[in-house]
Amino acid sequence: MGAPSPNLSSRLSRILPGGRGVWIPMDHGLSGYPETGLDRMDLVIDSVIEGGADAVVLQKGVLSHQFSRTSWTNFVCHLSASTVHGGFNSQSKVMVGSAEEAVSRGAVAVSGQVNLGDEAEPVMLHDLGLLTSEAWQIGVPTLGMVYPRGPNLSIDSSDSTRGVAHAARVAFEIGCNVVKVPWTGSIESFQIVTSAVPIPVLIAGGVSASFDETLSIVGKSIEAGGSGVCMGRQIFSSDNPSSRVRAVRAIVHEGASLEEAQSFL
Repeated sequence: MGAPSPNLSSRLSRILPGGRGVWIPMDHGLSGYPETGLDRMDLVIDSVIEGGADAVVLQKGVLSHQFSRTSWTNFVCHLSASTVHGGFNSQSKVMVGSAEEAVSRGAVAVSGQVNLGDEAEPVMLHDLGLLTSEAWQIGVPTLGMVYPRGPNLSIDSSDSTRGVAHAARVAFEIGCNVVKVPWTGSIESFQIVTSAVPIPVLIAGGVSASFDETLSIVGKSIEAGGSGVCMGRQIFSSDNPSSRVRAVRAIVHEGASLEEAQSFL
């Protein structure tokens, strides 16, 4: 094993320029559909690329289509899947592809998901571990989307991150190069998350009262040592995805204030 291959480092720098990134996941259509924004996928993809997204996360079928259509080289292939029709298993992700296949479809990196506390958590951990092993061998970065959200969560009362620091640690320890986790609610608690791992930590979009609130949270996450965002619905469901990407980019890459970022909207 040893040091990462030059290919892995080069690919990481493409999607995390300067160690930071604005990633837009649009893998949601597999989990449930209709999904606002994904009914005009080509237009949204073009808009977020034009706005300066560093990466776009897609399921493999959509990725093949978009890579063929755009020839853009910063797609990340999400390889975990489940649907809203799965009943008790609706949050139990299964692996539906390989790193080698993802690269052949045009991906620069791969992504896998683990929902901590889910009944199928052991299977998800196993699958993500196999993915990081394969991806390492061929020099492909792996994003771990790890969420503390299952019914079996066991969180210590003293843990102000409510399991998010553990989620980041899971991704790091199992071999991911980047991790996506929920925002913890404060700079102080998110500093515990970012200090727990030496890999870039991206925040999920979550649900905010307004996009201004979202931008404020992005700024706080950067102040706490975060490396950017992996934010989907708040971007692709908007009327102008490009302007929202520019606003987020201003904070993540340029250190802009909330007021400066709002000028892009």
